[in-house]
Amino acid sequence: MKNNIEKKVIVITGASSGLGEATAKYLAEKGAIVVLGARRADLLEKVVQSITANGGTAIYLKTDVTVKEQVASLVNSAVAAYGKIDVIINNAGLMPIAPMSEVRTDEWDKMIDINIKGVLYGIAAALPIFQKQGNGHFINLGSVAGIKVFSPGGTVYSGTKYAVRAISDGLRQEVGGNIRTTTIEPGAIESELKFSTKHAESAINVKQFYEKAIPALTIAKAIAYAIEQPADVDINEIVIRPTAQDF
Repeated sequence: MKNNIEKKVIVITGASSGLGEATAKYLAEKGAIVVLGARRADLLEKVVQSITANGGTAIYLKTDVTVKEQVASLVNSAVAAYGKIDVIINNAGLMPIAPMSEVRTDEWDKMIDINIKGVLYGIAAALPIFQKQGNGHFINLGSVAGIKVFSPGGTVYSGTKYAVRAISDGLRQEVGGNIRTTTIEPGAIESELKFSTKHAESAINVKQFYEKAIPALTIAKAIAYAIEQPADVDINEIVIRPTAQDF
Protein backbone atom coordinates (compact mmCIF):
# COMPACT_ATOMS: atom_id res chain seq x y z
CA MET A 1 0.00 0.00 0.00
CA LYS A 2 1.34 3.41 -0.95
CA ASN A 3 2.56 5.30 2.11
CA ASN A 4 2.96 8.79 0.59
CA ILE A 5 6.71 8.54 1.16
CA GLU A 6 7.50 6.00 -1.52
CA LYS A 7 9.34 7.48 -4.52
CA LYS A 8 9.66 10.89 -2.93
CA VAL A 9 13.08 12.46 -3.45
CA ILE A 10 14.38 13.64 -0.09
CA VAL A 11 17.55 15.64 0.49
CA ILE A 12 19.10 15.37 3.97
CA THR A 13 21.99 17.41 5.33
CA GLY A 14 24.11 16.20 8.22
CA ALA A 15 23.34 12.69 7.02
CA SER A 16 26.59 10.91 7.93
CA SER A 17 25.59 10.05 11.51
CA GLY A 18 23.00 10.49 14.26
CA LEU A 19 19.60 11.86 13.35
CA GLY A 20 20.49 12.33 9.71
CA GLU A 21 21.71 8.77 9.26
CA ALA A 22 18.76 7.27 11.13
CA THR A 23 16.33 9.35 9.11
CA ALA A 24 17.96 8.46 5.80
CA LYS A 25 17.78 4.75 6.54
CA TYR A 26 14.22 4.86 7.85
CA LEU A 27 12.85 6.87 4.94
CA ALA A 28 14.69 4.65 2.46
CA GLU A 29 13.05 1.62 4.07
CA LYS A 30 9.73 3.31 3.36
CA GLY A 31 10.64 3.65 -0.30
CA ALA A 32 11.99 7.19 -0.44
CA ILE A 33 14.89 8.13 -2.70
CA VAL A 34 17.40 9.83 -0.41
CA VAL A 35 20.12 12.26 -1.43
CA LEU A 36 22.58 12.70 1.39
CA GLY A 37 25.00 15.48 2.25
CA ALA A 38 27.61 15.91 5.00
CA ARG A 39 31.26 16.82 5.35
CA ARG A 40 32.49 13.26 6.02
CA ALA A 41 32.29 11.54 2.65
CA ASP A 42 33.63 8.24 3.98
CA LEU A 43 30.75 7.94 6.44
CA LEU A 44 28.22 9.04 3.81
CA GLU A 45 29.47 6.29 1.53
CA LYS A 46 28.88 3.70 4.26
CA VAL A 47 25.34 4.97 4.85
CA VAL A 48 24.58 4.78 1.14
CA GLN A 49 26.05 1.28 0.92
CA SER A 50 23.88 0.17 3.83
CA ILE A 51 20.76 1.59 2.23
CA THR A 52 21.41 0.11 -1.20
CA ALA A 53 22.33 -3.26 0.30
CA ASN A 54 18.84 -3.31 1.82
CA GLY A 55 17.20 -2.53 -1.51
CA GLY A 56 16.90 1.22 -1.09
CA THR A 57 17.94 4.06 -3.37
CA ALA A 58 20.49 6.60 -2.19
CA ILE A 59 23.26 8.83 -3.46
CA TYR A 60 25.52 11.28 -1.66
CA LEU A 61 27.57 14.39 -2.21
CA LYS A 62 30.16 15.75 0.20
CA THR A 63 28.58 18.94 1.51
CA ASP A 64 29.57 21.64 3.96
CA VAL A 65 26.35 23.50 4.81
CA THR A 66 28.31 26.66 5.62
CA VAL A 67 29.16 26.96 1.90
CA LYS A 68 26.02 27.94 0.01
CA GLU A 69 27.39 26.72 -3.33
CA GLN A 70 27.86 23.23 -1.90
CA VAL A 71 24.30 23.15 -0.53
CA ALA A 72 23.03 24.28 -3.92
CA SER A 73 25.07 21.53 -5.59
CA LEU A 74 23.54 18.93 -3.27
CA VAL A 75 20.01 20.01 -4.12
CA ASN A 76 20.79 20.34 -7.84
CA SER A 77 22.33 16.86 -7.86
CA ALA A 78 19.02 15.47 -6.63
CA VAL A 79 17.13 17.23 -9.42
CA ALA A 80 19.70 16.15 -12.01
CA ALA A 81 19.50 12.51 -10.92
CA TYR A 82 15.77 12.18 -10.29
CA GLY A 83 14.06 15.14 -11.97
CA LYS A 84 12.62 16.67 -8.81
CA ILE A 85 13.00 17.19 -5.08
CA ASP A 86 10.03 16.63 -2.78
CA VAL A 87 11.55 17.29 0.64
CA ILE A 88 14.66 18.92 2.08
CA ILE A 89 15.60 18.09 5.66
CA ASN A 90 17.92 20.77 7.04
CA ASN A 91 19.44 18.66 9.78
CA ALA A 92 23.11 19.62 10.15
CA GLY A 93 23.81 21.15 13.55
CA LEU A 94 26.42 21.94 16.18
CA MET A 95 26.06 22.37 19.97
CA PRO A 96 29.20 23.52 21.80
CA ILE A 97 27.99 24.48 25.29
CA ALA A 98 29.93 27.00 27.40
CA PRO A 99 29.18 30.03 29.58
CA MET A 100 29.10 33.30 27.67
CA SER A 101 31.77 34.59 30.05
CA GLU A 102 34.18 32.23 28.28
CA VAL A 103 33.69 34.41 25.18
CA ARG A 104 34.21 31.53 22.76
CA THR A 105 33.43 33.60 19.70
CA ASP A 106 34.81 30.99 17.31
CA GLU A 107 32.20 28.54 18.60
CA TRP A 108 29.50 31.20 18.33
CA ASP A 109 30.47 31.80 14.71
CA LYS A 110 30.36 28.08 13.93
CA MET A 111 26.90 27.69 15.46
CA ILE A 112 25.58 30.66 13.53
CA ASP A 113 27.15 29.39 10.30
CA ILE A 114 25.86 25.81 10.65
CA ASN A 115 22.65 26.09 12.67
CA ILE A 116 21.25 29.24 11.08
CA LYS A 117 23.00 29.94 7.80
CA GLY A 118 23.09 26.23 6.93
CA VAL A 119 19.28 26.14 7.18
CA LEU A 120 18.97 29.35 5.16
CA TYR A 121 21.24 27.97 2.45
CA GLY A 122 19.06 24.85 2.28
CA ILE A 123 15.98 27.01 1.93
CA ALA A 124 17.67 29.17 -0.71
CA ALA A 125 18.65 26.11 -2.74
CA ALA A 126 15.29 24.35 -2.62
CA LEU A 127 12.74 27.17 -2.64
CA PRO A 128 13.05 28.16 -6.31
CA ILE A 129 12.69 24.50 -7.28
CA PHE A 130 9.64 24.04 -5.04
CA GLN A 131 8.07 27.18 -6.49
CA LYS A 132 8.69 25.98 -10.05
CA GLN A 133 7.26 22.54 -9.24
CA GLY A 134 4.32 24.01 -7.33
CA ASN A 135 5.01 21.82 -4.29
CA GLY A 136 7.66 20.84 -1.77
CA HIS A 137 8.35 20.36 1.90
CA PHE A 138 10.91 21.98 4.20
CA ILE A 139 11.78 20.13 7.39
CA ASN A 140 14.07 22.11 9.66
CA LEU A 141 15.69 20.66 12.76
CA GLY A 142 15.26 22.94 15.73
CA SER A 143 15.46 21.98 19.39
CA VAL A 144 13.61 22.25 22.68
CA ALA A 145 16.39 24.78 23.32
CA GLY A 146 14.62 26.92 20.72
CA ILE A 147 11.56 26.99 22.99
CA LYS A 148 13.29 27.45 26.34
CA VAL A 149 16.87 28.65 26.78
CA PHE A 150 19.24 25.79 27.56
CA SER A 151 21.04 27.12 30.65
CA PRO A 152 23.65 27.34 31.92
CA GLY A 153 25.94 27.45 28.91
CA GLY A 154 23.51 27.07 26.06
CA THR A 155 22.58 30.69 25.47
CA VAL A 156 24.05 31.04 21.98
CA TYR A 157 22.96 27.55 20.94
CA SER A 158 19.43 28.39 22.07
CA GLY A 159 19.65 31.64 20.12
CA THR A 160 20.40 29.73 16.93
CA LYS A 161 17.52 27.33 17.51
CA TYR A 162 15.10 30.16 18.33
CA ALA A 163 16.16 31.55 14.95
CA VAL A 164 15.39 28.27 13.19
CA ARG A 165 11.92 28.29 14.73
CA ALA A 166 11.28 31.90 13.70
CA ILE A 167 12.63 31.39 10.17
CA SER A 168 10.52 28.27 9.72
CA ASP A 169 7.33 29.98 10.87
CA GLY A 170 7.99 32.98 8.68
CA LEU A 171 8.77 30.76 5.71
CA ARG A 172 5.52 28.86 6.20
CA GLN A 173 3.54 32.11 6.24
CA GLU A 174 5.32 33.52 3.20
CA VAL A 175 5.22 30.55 0.84
CA GLY A 176 2.35 28.46 2.26
CA GLY A 177 -0.02 26.72 -0.09
CA ASN A 178 1.48 23.58 -1.56
CA ILE A 179 4.89 24.24 -0.01
CA ARG A 180 4.88 22.86 3.51
CA THR A 181 7.18 23.72 6.41
CA THR A 182 7.79 21.59 9.49
CA THR A 183 10.04 22.30 12.46
CA ILE A 184 11.21 19.29 14.46
CA GLU A 185 12.28 20.20 18.00
CA PRO A 186 14.03 17.33 19.79
CA GLY A 187 15.15 17.09 23.37
CA ALA A 188 17.88 14.66 24.40
CA ILE A 189 18.26 12.33 21.42
CA GLU A 190 21.14 9.92 20.91
CA SER A 191 23.50 11.55 18.42
CA GLU A 192 26.96 13.06 18.05
CA LEU A 193 25.63 16.48 19.03
CA LYS A 194 26.63 15.89 22.64
CA PHE A 195 30.28 15.60 21.61
CA SER A 196 30.44 19.21 20.34
CA THR A 197 31.19 20.65 23.79
CA LYS A 198 34.85 21.33 24.57
CA HIS A 199 34.40 23.37 27.78
CA ALA A 200 35.27 20.85 30.52
CA GLU A 201 32.62 21.67 33.13
CA SER A 202 29.89 22.09 30.52
CA ALA A 203 30.88 18.78 28.90
CA ILE A 204 30.20 17.00 32.20
CA ASN A 205 26.75 18.61 32.41
CA VAL A 206 25.97 17.71 28.80
CA LYS A 207 27.02 14.10 29.38
CA GLN A 208 24.71 13.88 32.39
CA PHE A 209 21.89 15.51 30.44
CA TYR A 210 22.20 12.97 27.64
CA GLU A 211 22.04 9.98 29.97
CA LYS A 212 18.28 10.16 29.45
CA ALA A 213 18.57 10.30 25.64
CA ILE A 214 16.16 8.35 23.47
CA PRO A 215 17.07 6.78 20.09
CA ALA A 216 17.58 8.83 16.92
CA LEU A 217 14.99 6.59 15.24
CA THR A 218 12.37 8.45 17.31
CA ILE A 219 13.07 11.58 15.29
CA ALA A 220 13.14 9.68 12.02
CA LYS A 221 9.62 8.42 12.72
CA ALA A 222 8.41 11.94 13.54
CA ILE A 223 9.86 13.21 10.27
CA ALA A 224 8.19 10.38 8.38
CA TYR A 225 4.87 11.28 10.02
CA ALA A 226 5.15 14.85 8.76
CA ILE A 227 6.11 13.77 5.24
CA GLU A 228 3.42 11.13 4.81
CA GLN A 229 0.49 13.46 5.49
CA PRO A 230 -1.82 14.31 2.59
CA ALA A 231 -0.79 17.34 0.54
CA ASP A 232 -3.42 19.54 2.20
CA VAL A 233 -2.04 18.83 5.71
CA ASP A 234 0.94 20.82 6.99
CA ILE A 235 2.47 19.60 10.25
CA ASN A 236 4.03 22.86 11.44
CA GLU A 237 5.85 21.80 14.59
CA ILE A 238 6.72 18.61 16.48
CA VAL A 239 8.35 18.72 19.91
CA ILE A 240 9.84 15.43 21.11
CA ARG A 241 11.71 14.75 24.31
CA PRO A 242 12.31 11.83 26.67
CA THR A 243 9.63 11.42 29.30
CA ALA A 244 12.40 11.90 31.88
CA GLN A 245 13.31 15.32 30.47
CA ASP A 246 11.50 18.18 32.18
CA PHE A 247 12.69 21.10 30.03
